[in-house]
Amino acid sequence: MLRVAVVGCGKIADSHVSQIRRISGSQIVGVCDREELMARQLAERFHIPRYFVDLSELLDETRPDVVHITTPPQSHFRIAKRCLEQGCHVYVEKPFTLYSSDTEELIGLAEARSLKLTAGHDDQFRPGARRMRQLVRDGYLGGPPLHIESYYGYGEIAEGGPYARALLGDKNHWVRTLPGQLLHNIISHGIARIAEFWPTEAPRILALGFTSPALRTMGESEIVDELRVIISDASAVTAYFTVSSQLRPSLHQLRLFGSRNGLLFDPDNETLIRLTGRRYKSYAEHFLAPMVLARQYVSNSSRNVRTFLTNDFHMKSGMKYLIESFYRSITEGTPLPISYREIRLTARIMEDIFEQIQEFSVADDAKRC
Repeated sequence: MLRVAVVGCGKIADSHVSQIRRISGSQIVGVCDREELMARQLAERFHIPRYFVDLSELLDETRPDVVHITTPPQSHFRIAKRCLEQGCHVYVEKPFTLYSSDTEELIGLAEARSLKLTAGHDDQFRPGARRMRQLVRDGYLGGPPLHIESYYGYGEIAEGGPYARALLGDKNHWVRTLPGQLLHNIISHGIARIAEFWPTEAPRILALGFTSPALRTMGESEIVDELRVIISDASAVTAYFTVSSQLRPSLHQLRLFGSRNGLLFDPDNETLIRLTGRRYKSYAEHFLAPMVLARQYVSNSSRNVRTFLTNDFHMKSGMKYLIESFYRSITEGTPLPISYREIRLTARIMEDIFEQIQEFSVADDAKRC
């Protein structure tokens, strides 16, 4: 039985607790938050035996095998390092750390102590994403991807939800203190999708980030909510990454293109579409190709209905799969669900993007002076 603890009792902790409880062979032995009320309410709602406000007390008194870190990103490195030093395996919510050097240190510490780490990139383990990964492995693209496109829409800012109001209305909001501010808290999912299939260790990054006109009309000039990134390397593989709070539809798609075929994964609709490289002759392209696509969408819909009826079609099914795979790597020695190479590469790409955005912002401010 794996003894599991959760550190950080905010909104995302509910999802972690719910999914952990669905996994056989695991038991939540305690939760922790600096705010006692937050720790107590989570423990009471989910009938968890103990709650703490001090990390050391949690680790000493419950002796967890695994710790899930669901705190704000600024504390990820410090808490993860403490848990590794205590001999715990660690699941860290995204973004993994603030700096790539911290990522390297945590991975090095885990390897030195024969412990395991994973990052909260659960979107990569939704049913459609797993099918896409298998098709790539089976050679459907005709080899490794030659071009990747990742889209991450963040409509909550434009829609003015509670989180957006809190962020825009508070100049001291914790998100504003991140090196990449809003982007730092949301883009790791989209970057990790690219990193999974990226062939080299040192991609070239060209990033442009700016505050949308919509936010500027609201008096906001610091938050960057629009991002366009081009990624390339010496092997001639390329990728585009787009983040937007304004574009509609608000996409979260991943597109892979190979030498033979392509794939399109849309997690919002839970659809995976095979984009065939074969072209029909004459006007058949206008008639048969739409029918093939329509058939695939109907097939995806039927698959989703069947998954729903088996009670495995829910918003956080990817998180359950990721946690379960991580636990299996601990208990059975199976490969980690997310490689350390991918975690490292995601951190490096994000850091490069934020440095370029900062340089652009400084240069822009200088021109205005």
